Amino acid sequence: MPRLVDMLLSAVLLAGLYATMAYGLGLIYGVLRVVNLAHGGVLMAGAYLGWYLHERFGLDPYLSLPVVLVASFVLGVGLYQGLVRWLPRGAAGGPASLLLLFGVWLVLRNIAYLVFTGNDRTILTAYSSSSVAILGSHVSLNRLVVLGIAVAIAVLLHLGLRRTQVGRAIRAVAQNADSCTLVGIDTHRIYTLSFGIGTALAGVAGVLLATIFPFSPSSGSSELLKAFVVVVLGGLGSITGVALAALIVATVEVFAIFVLPAYLTTAVGFVLLVAILVLRPGGLFGHRVLA
Repeated sequence: MPRLVDMLLSAVLLAGLYATMAYGLGLIYGVLRVVNLAHGGVLMAGAYLGWYLHERFGLDPYLSLPVVLVASFVLGVGLYQGLVRWLPRGAAGGPASLLLLFGVWLVLRNIAYLVFTGNDRTILTAYSSSSVAILGSHVSLNRLVVLGIAVAIAVLLHLGLRRTQVGRAIRAVAQNADSCTLVGIDTHRIYTLSFGIGTALAGVAGVLLATIFPFSPSSGSSELLKAFVVVVLGGLGSITGVALAALIVATVEVFAIFVLPAYLTTAVGFVLLVAILVLRPGGLFGHRVLA
């Protein structure tokens, strides 16, 4: 029983991390129908920005989240206004956007190599090795904070999309942009805002990752793939589905330890992705738009 409790707690904590990595990717796809391959680069850039603020100014990584949020939002707005919006109509979700955003990722990676070299970095604080006793198990304080932030982001996204005028406009544009234009909604403004918010969430996720794992300029590829698995499993464009899918993927990976070697458990999520795409292409929770 103690072993089972430990594994369940590990799954929930891991789900929080996966969810934070996937929220931004899911939001951008839900509104713009763009698979943002620059997502991995922004995760890496957010980690470096959080590390720099901590090393240079002594700012706690969690207190640096607002700074990283704003900086990443500005980056996202700049990317959309400077690059994505100029894609030909109908090409936003096609190969052109994939190549463009993959190029952005390569640029971010090479800038990081030039500025920070290729050495691994970590964000170490006085509480990095601290733990909290829960149900007889010791849980990493950092992972517990990440879970809390993941839940907070999910709640804020849900309330923002459901209860605010801007949120309703985002959902409307996600469902039918042409009709929104007819009733006076500025779709370009909504696209810019959505891309900015999605990028900001990726930057925040990068800082949270850096509080748990070492990172380098090459970081971001495995995180992007994991986030993509979660988004597809949850139903493309479904924020609620992302949170639930993160829990499913994390649980499957944790319990796969019973039957698989440790080095193969990370592949479980991708096997699950292939199975879902074959059996239920819309994802486990259906193809919903910002549900």
